Amino acid sequence: QVQLEESGGGLVQAGGSLRLSCAASGRTFSGYAMGWFRQAPGKDREFVARITRSTGNTYYADSMKGRFAISRDNAKNTVYLQMNSLEPDDTAVYYCAARVLLAPSAQLVFPSSWDSWGQGTQVTVSS
Repeated sequence: QVQLEESGGGLVQAGGSLRLSCAASGRTFSGYAMGWFRQAPGKDREFVARITRSTGNTYYADSMKGRFAISRDNAKNTVYLQMNSLEPDDTAVYYCAARVLLAPSAQLVFPSSWDSWGQGTQVTVSS
């Protein structure tokens, strides 16, 4: 399995930006699809974005489209989440996830479809 470690969270005012990073170690990073999820207090973990392992195609939850951007640097074994125009509702712990095997897109919005997880990084957006 791959080990994941997120960083870059913090406190930001509404309208601001943050860039999260997720560093991977262990097996070949380029062989993994990578995703970001988030979990707000009292809520289920929800899909944010994902990026495929080979083509680098990206997919987003509807509420993040146009504000968030996922990218990966296979040479650095790192996946990023650029978050712009942040809103108080974006406050959550953000987790990165990895998956080896291909799966239907509809399945990959579910946390249970992912193999490995980081410990999470807190993002707090003040109004």
